[in-house]
Amino acid sequence: MIEITPQGEVTRIMMSQTMGGRPLYWVAAYLVDGLLIDTGCHHTRAELLDLLADREVSQVVNTHHHEDHVGADRLLKDERGLLILAHPASAPLIENPPAILPYQQLVWGDPEPCPVDLLGDTVRTPGHEFLVVETPGHCPDHVALVEPATGWCFSGDLFVTQDQKTLRADEDIRVIRQSLQKLVAWDVDRLILFTSLGQVHEHGRRAIAAFLDHLAGLEEQVLALGSQGHEPPAIVERIMGRESSLAQLTNGHYSYRNMVRSLLAGGSARDDEPSPPGSNR
Repeated sequence: MIEITPQGEVTRIMMSQTMGGRPLYWVAAYLVDGLLIDTGCHHTRAELLDLLADREVSQVVNTHHHEDHVGADRLLKDERGLLILAHPASAPLIENPPAILPYQQLVWGDPEPCPVDLLGDTVRTPGHEFLVVETPGHCPDHVALVEPATGWCFSGDLFVTQDQKTLRADEDIRVIRQSLQKLVAWDVDRLILFTSLGQVHEHGRRAIAAFLDHLAGLEEQVLALGSQGHEPPAIVERIMGRESSLAQLTNGHYSYRNMVRSLLAGGSARDDEPSPPGSNR
């Protein structure tokens, strides 16, 4: 299933596998000035190819290697001859995709191996220049694209919601926070945040600041309970009341417990200095 929505000059492309006619999980790609940012999952690859048949597309950027962001890479490369660009750390993981979990196979499917070209510091289109910003935390190879003239920021999976409590087992919340601080500090008049869930935050700094405030409060509670000797399951029960339903659906890959563990392991990064605006290394 695919739905498209114009967002000014940007086209938002929402994609999801369906079951019984209902979408399982929406993921967004964005098309702007001939640049496609992410390609969704394997299950929707043919629909995406059809959608793009009468649209100008010359290049693709993958924000990271995960299966819900690179699933149509190979088909678009084979059928349209598109240039696929990815971070150097993403390249081997897109060219030789790692095994994924059963729930990921159901919801998104296994991506086909695809050769890619390496991202540099910028991506140019006829009317825009996008800066490639390294934003690890969700995974080590994650990048965001910032267009300084418009304030657009295509943030991939770095920002989820303002009150996020779940975390993947392999995410690092301390590094996520540092990457978000880097985006907040970017020298643009207004940061417009385009997320992989399809949310477009016209006031991106405000949305990120709300999440960082939420995270600081959550961290304070977690560290206080940890210092009293409580283990993560007990901390989850004390703060959230129960474990997230995602924990059962993903066999613990996404859970409140993962967030608690990451906060306990990383300690407080609240006073970390963000990277200087304009720096992406």
